[in-house]
Amino acid sequence: MARIEIVPVAGLSTFTTFCKLPRLLYKGAPGFAPPLDIERWTLFAHMLNPHYKLVEDQKFLARRDGEWVGRIAAHVYKDGITPVAASPAQFGALDAVDDIEAVRALVEAAEDWLKAKGATRINGPFSPTINGEVGMLIEGFESTPMFLTPWHPPYLSRHLAALGYEKAKDLVSYRIAIDETFLNEKPLISNRKEWRDRLKLRPLDLDNLKTTETALMEELFNDGWRDNWGFVPFTKAEFDSTADALKYVMPPDFGIMVELDGAPVSFLVALPNLFEIVSDFDGRLFPFGLPKLISRMRNHKFNTARIVLLGTRKALQNSATGGAILLSMIEEMRRRGAKASITHMEAGWVLEDNMAMRKPIEMFGGKVDKVHRIYEKRIG
Repeated sequence: MARIEIVPVAGLSTFTTFCKLPRLLYKGAPGFAPPLDIERWTLFAHMLNPHYKLVEDQKFLARRDGEWVGRIAAHVYKDGITPVAASPAQFGALDAVDDIEAVRALVEAAEDWLKAKGATRINGPFSPTINGEVGMLIEGFESTPMFLTPWHPPYLSRHLAALGYEKAKDLVSYRIAIDETFLNEKPLISNRKEWRDRLKLRPLDLDNLKTTETALMEELFNDGWRDNWGFVPFTKAEFDSTADALKYVMPPDFGIMVELDGAPVSFLVALPNLFEIVSDFDGRLFPFGLPKLISRMRNHKFNTARIVLLGTRKALQNSATGGAILLSMIEEMRRRGAKASITHMEAGWVLEDNMAMRKPIEMFGGKVDKVHRIYEKRIG
């Protein structure tokens, strides 16, 4: 068999290949939906994703007999930024054909690059951050593909384990069934007398996301998540970048800000599952996909959606008040989902040991739908 050649990503040609490679490798696989190439550019391009100001990184491609067979990214956080309990040296965007030698060549390229930076331990996949697409799929391969949720074939986790990578943490995503009976459901939590005058759920102000809302979201998210495994602060620049996209894809009532006694204490953002309207584009938006996308965004009735951001003040977590806030948001999103014809909503991800969040989701009928694993390996 021909030798695997590792090609560092440098320049536009290899970058665009890096972004589109999963849709070429996994085309037709049950459970896989090809993301738009242009959306992948915004995720992995230094000029478009403010996250890259926080790290040094290098992306790699693998080639055999002239054919691309895999990819991986390696990054290390700059001085002063330390993930909670996780290594600052990380890998992400690992995708490959079913060949352990291809996977070996890719992870060794990432490991060698990180060791040259002084790393002794590696975690991943983070693509490109814990606040982005996280983990490798190990359960739920044929579940409904969900926008911004990573998909991997079953063999990839087996190859990674065979190369010495061990479980660090599992991330759980829940499927919450929704039907039209929730349309007339009266809010049970926020209507209780002890919360009726104290809890207020208001929509996010989409017209002023970057001037007022993203600063609040940054504060609440970073306060609420600061002790969680792997946490790295979500910067205002990253929230502003996210807001630029939210304006075009988030329905007005899919964002919630919760106020307790008049003060903001929690927020939630859900997105319709864009794979419903772009999966037949095969990743290509131009030249003919853009008019279709605009028309479908206006006219399509989405069946599925995903909760993508959630943050609650740390002082309220693991308390009756924090539980009431979380339950009220789930209850409200279930009602709003029914109004929008959503039949199921994905809540993810949740750390496997975060029972304070898992129990309320399960109380509302959430069923585990996908599990993603974060791996670890000593490399020094």
